[in-house]
Amino acid sequence: MKIAIAQLNPTIGDLINNSNQILQAAQQVADQGVDLLITPELSLCGYPPRDLLLKSSFLAAMTEQLAQLASQLPPDLYVLVGTIQPNSEAEIKGQKPLFNSVACLYQGQVQEYFQKRLLPTYDVFDEDRYFAPGEKTGIFRMVDRSQSSSPELTPELNPESNPESGQEVTIGVTICEDLWNDEEFWGKRSYGVNPIAELGAIPVDLVVNLSASPYCVGKQKVREAMISHSAKHYQRAIIYVNQVGGNDDLIFDGGSFACDRTGKLIHRAATFRPDLTILEFDRNDLLPGEIKTPAGTTPGEIWQALVLGVQDYARKCGFQQVVLGLSGGVDSALVAAIATAALGAENVWGILMPSPYSSEHSVSDALELAQILGIHTQTLPIGDLMQGFDRTLEPLFAGTKFGIAEENIQSRSRGTLLMAIANKFGYLLLSTGNKSEMAVGYCTLYGDMNGGLAVIADVPKTQVYAVCDWLNATHPQLKIPQHILTKAPSAELKPGQVDQDSLPAYEILDEILDRLICQHQSPTEIITAGFDRPIVEQVVKLVTRAEFKRRQAPPGLKITDRAFGTGWRMPIAARWS
Repeated sequence: MKIAIAQLNPTIGDLINNSNQILQAAQQVADQGVDLLITPELSLCGYPPRDLLLKSSFLAAMTEQLAQLASQLPPDLYVLVGTIQPNSEAEIKGQKPLFNSVACLYQGQVQEYFQKRLLPTYDVFDEDRYFAPGEKTGIFRMVDRSQSSSPELTPELNPESNPESGQEVTIGVTICEDLWNDEEFWGKRSYGVNPIAELGAIPVDLVVNLSASPYCVGKQKVREAMISHSAKHYQRAIIYVNQVGGNDDLIFDGGSFACDRTGKLIHRAATFRPDLTILEFDRNDLLPGEIKTPAGTTPGEIWQALVLGVQDYARKCGFQQVVLGLSGGVDSALVAAIATAALGAENVWGILMPSPYSSEHSVSDALELAQILGIHTQTLPIGDLMQGFDRTLEPLFAGTKFGIAEENIQSRSRGTLLMAIANKFGYLLLSTGNKSEMAVGYCTLYGDMNGGLAVIADVPKTQVYAVCDWLNATHPQLKIPQHILTKAPSAELKPGQVDQDSLPAYEILDEILDRLICQHQSPTEIITAGFDRPIVEQVVKLVTRAEFKRRQAPPGLKITDRAFGTGWRMPIAARWS
């Protein structure tokens, strides 16, 4: 029996085009004798649809589109489609009105639905807001067309059937989180049920999992280790199908894969791009397939994720060109390179905005970078704008000392120019601040924080350098000039300024931030680990005070397991630090 994995890149809410992706994949694999096609979680509407699920018109349109898709598919091909199912007993049971479901389409109809059992409510997930948990183990049996001329689907498991006869294959259907609660792997259980254990206790030949699992650094290794363990422990072959593409701040990396009954990885699809791959099942186990190489190094992973994130954010939001401020620093250099790889050099505008405090090398470094990348540039000096602000504010600021307010006028002048350009020409403005700066508020509201997308807002400063070094070693056509990587980072808002005038060295700062933000360590625990108390207390204070800034920042692409985005829900008006 042949099974196809359709690793798709849906656009949230674009029901027709998402449906067409599924249809095209089905038509392509049907010609190759495939029996079963598996698509990702919520492949019909895209994941996560969020509050679109509160719109009755959206739900009705999805039901209609699903029926139309079923009628268009090759009739002898089973297709598993991620979709929404109304909960007919919601009022009776006091439950949410919807299920996150999989529809089994066959012979022009929806034959059966299978509901997601476990609903994640951590980090970026909020499924309990919309869905009721499924109560029934998802199982169906299909007849191998190579063994029978009259395939049929039986939703319920028939105890009198004989899977060893070669005529039938019994398949357990799970959805994303359903496979992430195995106490045997994690040593703990977060939910009251364990769907994979339930499937392991009954005569199921194969388990499939339809996922929309967002990317973060190193997550693919965790997925493969977890599912390999489950396959070996329960002696069940498992196929894992993941969504790919960028949806708002989330990036989905694909990397769909399969493990045989021994837990051996026998198949892997591409990462960070759509893919359509085919496996074979011999009634007892999956046969070895193609194992495509993942991104490899951490900087390489991050690069591919950010390129895909920018590409899809621009495409799905209707932008063809982008603009950003080119300061001659490492952050804007990396963002410019990402944008060039994502959209093409002809679609990237770099704006140089030197002030009287800008060093000569800032301009020359920015121009050298632009020449290497082949992007458009425009130089707009801001000295006159700064003087205009100074004259206007002089009566009010008279008798006060020059300080941060005046320094930030430079950044806000630049931000105003960039927004004007973006508005005038319909460009997407990319902001260039990194995670280290966002964490401690080393950024200016309505200045360098302006933008429609914060490309590296989840990339710590030390990791920015690591990605640039990797880029220079692997992509010479996108090379970051060496002087940009070796000079001391500076906002250049006053003479001789460098970042370390205000902040600890980034190697120290990033380690403290990782412990504080990602590992949830207390200041006492961080100090006990060997960091200086004054530095730790300074960082904690800065992180706490900057919350109001982060709340007003553009969406930032998520590449770690703790980003300042959808999953970050800290209060602003609070006194706990």
